[in-house]
Amino acid sequence: MNNKIISIVVLVAGIALFFWGYNMTQGAEEQIREAWTGSFSDKATWLMIGGGILALVGLLQLVFGKK
Repeated sequence: MNNKIISIVVLVAGIALFFWGYNMTQGAEEQIREAWTGSFSDKATWLMIGGGILALVGLLQLVFGKK
């Protein structure tokens, strides 16, 4: 039961980080940066990548982890 709770917390934290990074990309400063340079800031990019990986790890652990 303890592993299931940890998996859910990791999944939720990953989703939260991903959407935090996504919300950063929707701001005016990020939109201007993206239009000018063709990419978003490193912080927004790493939040989305890290959040996606964390969510995937949590989901895989929840599905395939020890029962």
